[in-house]
Parts: sequence; structure tokens; C-alpha cells
Amino acid sequence: MKAGDADTDEEFAACAKTGDRAAFDVLVRRHKDGLYRFVRRYVGDADEAYDVLQDSFVAAWSGLRRYDPSRPFLPWLRVIALNKCRDFGRRQTVRRLFLLAFARENAQASIRPRTDGETDAAQLQANRLARLDRAIAQLPKFYKEPLLLTSVSGLSHQDAAAMLKTTPKAIEMRLYRARRKIQEIMDDGAEG
Repeated sequence: MKAGDADTDEEFAACAKTGDRAAFDVLVRRHKDGLYRFVRRYVGDADEAYDVLQDSFVAAWSGLRRYDPSRPFLPWLRVIALNKCRDFGRRQTVRRLFLLAFARENAQASIRPRTDGETDAAQLQANRLARLDRAIAQLPKFYKEPLLLTSVSGLSHQDAAAMLKTTPKAIEMRLYRARRKIQEIMDDGAEG
């Protein structure tokens, strides 16, 4: 079977598994936007999200030999992206620790200047979305992952529970707490 004969993700993945780069390119085109939204919300930064997304597709291409075409492709790809997001989070934690240590050694803190007075409605909306992305990125992965899997990737509570190896009820509770925590972060940010 050639990429031109394939219709489903699984068929394209089976073709890609044999080295068909064109079949893999179809999968990338099909899923890059949805996966980007997921990654963007997880990491909280657009540029970093592109890097994580690229790492996810590179890992998927490299790991195709382990993919079972009898299973759905998209959940397999989402797990790879989720793992790359987790890797990113661990790297960021290490970077923050080093930066904090460096700042303490030099007795200076780097303060990012704020821009106030932006009255344009589009800019206000963009600022709110950026604050929301940062709030989501600040969530512990325990809350962030179910939120992103259900709200951004559109998984059901049951599918998200299966992916995270928990129960749908646990997903429901984590989502409730994630939303409360986001609201707290957003409210604190609005005051500052």
C-alpha cells in the first residue's frame, strides 16, 4: 500500500512505518494544529510550544517501529506529545533552579517590565489569553494534563482517564480543581 491509497491515520501510519515519508507528512498535516493547541496550553509559551511540537513529531517518526497499526494513531501521538511536554516541564524546573541560584549569587533579580494602558480590545483579549496560557502552564501536571486532554484535545473523561491510568470520576474532580486553581491565578494576576 502506498500513501496515496491510505485514508485513515492508521493506514498512513502503517505506510510511514515502512519508511514512507509522504505518509508521515500527511499525518503531520492532519494533526499539527490540534497537537499544537494542546502543547501550547501545556507549556504556556508559543515559541516553546513549536519546539515541543517538533520534538513530538521527531519522536513519533523515530518511534514508528513501536507503533501498532491495529491501534488508533492519534492517542499514540498524544502520549508522545504529553511525554515531550513533561520533559519540557522538567527542563524548565531545572532551568528555574539554576537561574534562581544565579540570581541569588549576584544579588539581583531580573524584573520583566510590564506594559500598562493597553486599551485596544484585541490587545486586551490577547493579554487575557496569554494570562490564561500562563495560568494553565502553572498548574501541576496532576491538574493540567486532564484539563488539556479534555478541553483542548477533546477527549472524553473516560478516554482521558484511560490515557492517564485513572478513573473518569478522578478526571472530573481534577478538572473541577484545575478550573478553580486557574480562576485563583487569574484573579491574583488581575489584582497585580
